[in-house]
Amino acid sequence: MINLANRAGVLTLILLFVFQSCSSNNDTTDTPVVVAPDKISVQVDVVGKTAEMPNGDGSGKINLKIDAPNAKSYKVVVNNETKEFTTSSFTYEFTQPGTKTYTIDVTAFNGIKYTNTSTTVNIFVARKLIWSDEFNTDGAPDSSKWGYDLGTGNGWGNNELEYYTNRSENVKIEGGLLKITAIKENYQGSQYTSTRMLTKGKFSFKYGRAEIRAKLPAGGGTWPAFWLLGDNIDTAGWPLCGEIDILESVGNNPNVIHSSLHSPGRSGNTPDTKTTTAPNSTTEFHIYAAEWSAENINFYVDDNLFYSYKNSSTTPFNDKFFVIINFAMGGNFGGAVDPNFQRATYEIDYVRVYN
Repeated sequence: MINLANRAGVLTLILLFVFQSCSSNNDTTDTPVVVAPDKISVQVDVVGKTAEMPNGDGSGKINLKIDAPNAKSYKVVVNNETKEFTTSSFTYEFTQPGTKTYTIDVTAFNGIKYTNTSTTVNIFVARKLIWSDEFNTDGAPDSSKWGYDLGTGNGWGNNELEYYTNRSENVKIEGGLLKITAIKENYQGSQYTSTRMLTKGKFSFKYGRAEIRAKLPAGGGTWPAFWLLGDNIDTAGWPLCGEIDILESVGNNPNVIHSSLHSPGRSGNTPDTKTTTAPNSTTEFHIYAAEWSAENINFYVDDNLFYSYKNSSTTPFNDKFFVIINFAMGGNFGGAVDPNFQRATYEIDYVRVYN
């Protein structure tokens, strides 16, 4: 006679064997096999590339083709941007002007496994004009582009001597030139009149190249300028909004060109400044420009670089700025006015802003 306890033990062993066998079979058939993408390769086609233009047609565009068998998704890191997608083709447009070499990192994924590679591309990006005034129509400046700061120059904290107006005596377009004229006259309690015009509320930009082609006024006490001011000045105030002075020159020190930056703790007599010379600046036209990016702000006279400022995320120079042209008299920077001064004109051929 078989003991019931022994029979129960035998049955338990049989059930455990069956369960383990079934479990083992399920693990084998249900667990997916994940295969990493292999033999990844990347083809980069530069748009407009020819033998004469090996770095492209200036559009900055590339077409990317990824070959990675078994891949289901892709990640591309280019120009500090990360793009993720599920197709093996990708189009990208560089916007920083000039000819540069960029690294492109590509990762192909299949589930939790991946394969990556990298390549480089030389690309040429032409400057693109995004705003300009060529001053080709005689009369008052274009009101859709320019407004005015009106009042005493002292109201802007520099102890200037002029009263800014928008009268035709002080500002007009004539013969393809914008002419801002400072005049010695008693006007609204000031000794001189002039003009300060700006694109605030009409145009502002973040990063790019701003340039002016100009002939500067002559005479002790004259102080012409071309500069950029932070769009948020009304809420942030100065100097927290930031200021980029592309061109300043004073008649008491002719042909010397100043470029400066003002920011918190570096306002007034800022250490962020350099000078260069522009021979015959009061009798000949020169091009004064700044090229501004997240990394640098470079200053040029006639495309000759003379000052490079290291930009960073801690400065105010990473938001939109608007354009100002003005002609001050005297003040903290302009200095003493020649007692024989009667009038002088600041002549501008054009103002242009590129991407």
